[in-house]
This record gives sequence, C-alpha cells and structure tokens, in this order.
Amino acid sequence: MDKIVGGKKTYLKMKTDSDFSAATELIGSDFNEIGLAMKKLANHAIKLGGLGFGTSFLKWVACFAAIYLLILDRTNWKTNILTGLLIPYIYLSLPSWLFGILSGEVGKWIAFVAVVLRLFFPRRFPDWLELPGALILLLVVAPSFFADTVRGGIVGIFICLIIGCYLLQEHIRASGGFRNSFTKGNGISNSIGILLLFVYPVWALVLSFI
Repeated sequence: MDKIVGGKKTYLKMKTDSDFSAATELIGSDFNEIGLAMKKLANHAIKLGGLGFGTSFLKWVACFAAIYLLILDRTNWKTNILTGLLIPYIYLSLPSWLFGILSGEVGKWIAFVAVVLRLFFPRRFPDWLELPGALILLLVVAPSFFADTVRGGIVGIFICLIIGCYLLQEHIRASGGFRNSFTKGNGISNSIGILLLFVYPVWALVLSFI
C-alpha cells in the first residue's frame, strides 16, 4: 500500500507481511529445535547401544570363563573348591538367545538323552558329563520365576558376584595364599578364569545404579 507525503510516494508495510515473517521465524525456530532433539536422540541411542553391546559381550566372556573353569576342574584343578557353583553362574549369565535355545525343545531332547543314558547305561555315562547334564536339566526345568525374574535382574547379578567372591577366596586358600595363587603354574590359569567371572556382574551392577 502506498501513500503520497510531501510529493513523495512512500510505502506502508502491510500487516500481512509482518505476520508472514513472524510465522517464518517461528517455523525456522521449530525446525532448529527438532534438529537439536534428533541429535540428542541419536547420541543417547548410540550410548545405550554401546552399553547394551558391552553387557552382551561381557556375558559371553563370563560364561566362557565359567566353562573354562569347569574344564580345568576335570583336568588339573584338583582342589576342594565347590565348582558345582559354576552351574548356577552359567545359568544366570548365559546370553539370552543361547538360553532360549537350550531351554526349549533342543534342551529338552538333550536332557532326555542324558537322563536315559544315566539311568540305563550308567557305565557309558562319563563323570565329566555330570555337571553339563545338571546345567541342561536346570535350564529345562527351572521355574519361570528364575528364568524371567531372577535371571537378568539385580538378584541374579548379586548371586553371580557372590559366587565369584566365594570361588576366589576358596582358590586363594587352596593355593596357600594370594601370592601362590598367581605364581604357581596351575594357580595362574585358575586365577585368571575366576577373575573373569567378575566382569559381567560388576559391569551390570554399575549400570543398574547409573
């Protein structure tokens, strides 16, 4: 809209023009906020994904460490340590997808064959299969309270931590002291295996309090 003032033509700013520019600024501000929110969301997702990967990886490490200790128990670890505690430790730290496989039909068939061999062919059932057979039976017959609530919860984490502490102090006592447990030939491998039992419960305990 124009207006003549003093022989000169001037232009009046339309109200609609100011409204349009204000709306444009608001939209631009909204897009900036959305961009910042998306960046924060991506950063948080990356952090959570990294933490989840770390937990899964340490579960595998701890589970393999427990299996390694079971193997040592049948070879060169001749002590009075209650290695049967490694069975509930493996049960509580077993990665989820492997737990699902072994607690399903596959585990039931393995448990069935193990029971049949143990009952009807005891001489053909080797002693070293006793603890693995007990683990399969535990995976198959454990109530859902242990499978769904205790396993993966704070209680299961504390149980794994307690088992690791007990085995460590028993190993140190059986070795004749802390120094011997890390200097003797058999003591070093056993000590490393037991220390690896702590990686999962300690990490999971720290994450639960973050």
